[in-house]
Amino acid sequence: MSHNPTLLQQFRSFCFENSIDDIEVAIEYFAVFGGMGWSVDASIPIESLIKNKVLNNYRYIHADITALTHNQHHKLLSALALGNQQEHSAFRKVNIPRERGEEAVDFLLDKNILTMQNSIEPPFDKDEIVSDKLYFHRAFMRFWFSFISPYYQKIKEGNYSEFETIWNHNKSSFSNFIYQQLLIELLKKQSDEAKIERIGAYWDKRIEIDIVAKYQSGKRMAGACHFAKSKASKKELSKLEQKADNAKLEIDEFVIFSKSKFSSELKKEKNNGVQLFTPKSLAPLLENLSKKDKIQVEGKRY
Repeated sequence: MSHNPTLLQQFRSFCFENSIDDIEVAIEYFAVFGGMGWSVDASIPIESLIKNKVLNNYRYIHADITALTHNQHHKLLSALALGNQQEHSAFRKVNIPRERGEEAVDFLLDKNILTMQNSIEPPFDKDEIVSDKLYFHRAFMRFWFSFISPYYQKIKEGNYSEFETIWNHNKSSFSNFIYQQLLIELLKKQSDEAKIERIGAYWDKRIEIDIVAKYQSGKRMAGACHFAKSKASKKELSKLEQKADNAKLEIDEFVIFSKSKFSSELKKEKNNGVQLFTPKSLAPLLENLSKKDKIQVEGKRY
């Protein structure tokens, strides 16, 4: 197994080690505990596991993480974890000069805490400079810097009320990023014959498209993820088509992912250059799990 495993490799290892075969349960628990090699019983409510494994062990985990980060750049990491994934936006949020911020990013990349991605296509305005995006290499680190590190003062005193309020407000959406990344992995898996050359997200200063793929044939795909409780409607497809048009991207097929099913009108577009995916569509990513999928992770187990 690679010393720098992909998100999919980490996900499969997590599911194999913890005997989780329900894709939605797997994603919910992986988004919090993934990448650490910890034993997780998914029959226990996730809040109970967070309390027993993370909050009650705050001092020990904090010591492990600060040893890795040299107790530096935690505000920047929290800014990235909480949504400012473009590096220069995160620098502005924490008010650090670009030169110092780029030095911090180099350090965090070297420590394998972050990974960097660029827009899958350059902006149509050739003079526009687009900042790269920074993602956490391990899911748990994203959870830690979203919900634990910013509220450390009360947590280290044993007061979890602030964490609980923030977590309850955000937990339903926290795994959305993992869904989006695993959808990309599924599309790659399904493209064996068509051969996807490049796949990722597109962004410029005005437009963001969740997924853009380019095939070896030259064809392009664009995708959008719908995470609201309402069904995805044809408006989602129209918005995606408009974004692609505004970005001057010629798209041959479209993908819509929805956590809440689809309207009848949108279903009629299926197979007409449109693919529709739900969480259950991701189940093939868990096929044929075996000991070969297990990643040996260094560090303490909690």
